[in-house]
Amino acid sequence: MSASFTEDGGAGKVLIAEETASGRLDAWLAQALGPEFSRSRVKVLIENGDVTLNGKETTEAKRKIAPGDRVEIVLPEPEAALPKPENIPLDVLYEDDDVIVLVKPAGLVVHPGAGNWHGTLVNALLYHCGDSLSGIGGVKRPGIVHRLDKDTSGVMIAAKNDLSHRLLSEQFADHGRTTALERAYHAVVWGQPRSSKGTIDAPLGRASDRVRRAVTSKDAPDARHAVTHYEIVDFYDRREDGTSVAASVICRLETGRTHQIRVHMSHIGHPLIGDVDYGAAFKTKANLLKQPARKIVEKFPRQALHAFLLQFVHPHTGTVMRFEAPLPMDMQMLIKALRGEDETES
Repeated sequence: MSASFTEDGGAGKVLIAEETASGRLDAWLAQALGPEFSRSRVKVLIENGDVTLNGKETTEAKRKIAPGDRVEIVLPEPEAALPKPENIPLDVLYEDDDVIVLVKPAGLVVHPGAGNWHGTLVNALLYHCGDSLSGIGGVKRPGIVHRLDKDTSGVMIAAKNDLSHRLLSEQFADHGRTTALERAYHAVVWGQPRSSKGTIDAPLGRASDRVRRAVTSKDAPDARHAVTHYEIVDFYDRREDGTSVAASVICRLETGRTHQIRVHMSHIGHPLIGDVDYGAAFKTKANLLKQPARKIVEKFPRQALHAFLLQFVHPHTGTVMRFEAPLPMDMQMLIKALRGEDETES
């Protein structure tokens, strides 16, 4: 190769032409960068002004290279492909010309993103709704006004025109303070919160990585106000000292932050069963359970969280609409095992 890399700037590279360097800039650069960069792609980068030669921008792909030349190239971030329709079955609760209400299963990502460019709810909606979703809410998230985590199941709504998207987005941004919007979740958590009901008011910010969130100081630069109301509705494996190994909790959101319920319940010492991001330290609690509950809990494949209730004002008619989705089979089996109702191995 007729170049040496003297610096790697992450999104850019700096190359120095060695003594044998000769020929056109585009051909030399394509050879120096390796097989993932075709000569035609390198030519486009040069013509777009992403390459400098000896500190000066050059847009001439045929420019000659000489030994000792310093070439800097900026590599633009790859553009994600626009989502395409995919024939993925949807569990539709209600649909008209303005909205579609459905039950998202656990394991289904809401919109395309890193590592999940296909097989998402957006791909399914594009197939189901056709051109009516085109561009609503942005070309990469058409129709989406709110989201659920990949491994959270439950009721969702999507908009089918611009006006519906705007009005629904305003309701979700208001979080039910001045509208009839209501969201409620069923969570199965480790342990037993001290109070039968309570409010968790704790701001959230980014944790040590890009995805996870954590409770933070309200003065932190990225702190976002977050409030969750919870109420215990059942106890499992009650002990003589009055504590329980696990409990079912209904959570209602006053704000809608990423991972809010998961982080808040973990913050008060009661993470969700199956939550590997915020409850991994509690995994050994399964040892307190008898079989088959222990086995079912150890193998539970996701956070035990289901958005069972969604109420909103219809963006066209103004009617208050309320939808509920029963617990999915995996959470039903989990609760049945925790209650000791299943005496057979699963």
